[in-house]
Amino acid sequence: MPSVAQIIKSKPEQSVVTIEADKSVFDAIKLMSDRQIGALIVTQGADIVGIVTERDYARKVVLMDRSSKTTPVRDIMTRSVRYVRLNETAQDCMALMTEHRMRHLPVIDDGKLVGMVSIGDLVKNIISEQQFTIEQLEHYITGAHT
Repeated sequence: MPSVAQIIKSKPEQSVVTIEADKSVFDAIKLMSDRQIGALIVTQGADIVGIVTERDYARKVVLMDRSSKTTPVRDIMTRSVRYVRLNETAQDCMALMTEHRMRHLPVIDDGKLVGMVSIGDLVKNIISEQQFTIEQLEHYITGAHT
């Protein structure tokens, strides 16, 4: 089972996208759209104060008939941020995501935010591992050597 560090390294873009808590929800959604991501880490200065997702937007802005241009991110973000460390496994991430019904996990190393793992990253990794196993079994069955 690969580690979070291996999953992070396999991602094409490794920068973590953040937004300040006092920015508007509109700014957050635009940033997510521009970067084609589903979540942002919310900061206040150098501190992580929350996470905001497309799901937060749908449930706490759209359904509550709020204005995305006047509502600050701090009003809709999830304050309790669960995270993983680089040495944890993809299986650890899947268990945490399943148990808490979430799709994004920030990655922390030495108290510093170093990445984000999404459910999509984990599924991609699982598919890649299964494809590798299938290829190895095919080579074994046919007697081909790599």
